Amino acid sequence: MKSAPEPSSTNEPLTRDRVLLAAIALADTQGLDALTMRALGASLGVQAMSLYNHIKGKEDLLDGMVGLVVAEIEAPSPALPWRLAMERRAHSAHDVLMRHPWACGLLMSRVNVAPSMLSYINATLACLIQAGFSLPMADYAWNAMDSFIYGFTLQRLNFPFAPQDFAAAAASYLPSLSAAQYPAMHALTVQVAGGNHDGVQSLDFGLGLILDGLERLRGGPLSQGA
Repeated sequence: MKSAPEPSSTNEPLTRDRVLLAAIALADTQGLDALTMRALGASLGVQAMSLYNHIKGKEDLLDGMVGLVVAEIEAPSPALPWRLAMERRAHSAHDVLMRHPWACGLLMSRVNVAPSMLSYINATLACLIQAGFSLPMADYAWNAMDSFIYGFTLQRLNFPFAPQDFAAAAASYLPSLSAAQYPAMHALTVQVAGGNHDGVQSLDFGLGLILDGLERLRGGPLSQGA
């Protein structure tokens, strides 16, 4: 799994790749709201108008950034068993989106036809079809997995506590959870506070449920007839 390279030094000629890499670096460190043409130009040591020789505008910039981020995700390999390929794909996508917190929302809200995106989708569909899913079922499967991956990642990015702070947070909330009024929540919080359960959301648990369900459909009447 590769990370996006750092933007080149300002001694090099301005190129589309340099602009996109600088935009990614800016969004990674300061957030998408800080990504203005003026700020981007300043980070490259050029006037904002110079950027338009390499990008058509803000929408083109965002599409290009997403395309580079998607290129970091490990595409499924047809040489692997389909389930292992989907597990590796999911973990790679989650790791990449955690490195680029702004990208998850863009992936869910934009139509992107960058070559990296098309190759990524094509590899995913091809792996599922090779495993015995029909085209429609492969489409359902891909979207079900991505909905979970994106949602899980957004929850992890926005959760108010870091995993290492869960026990302390649970202990602090315990006095406000009446055992009589909220018995299940109280019992669970006691376990987290005491270190008997980490309380950390699990990518593998949710993904496993989806893959188990898909395995039951693979090659079956619904898959073949869809």
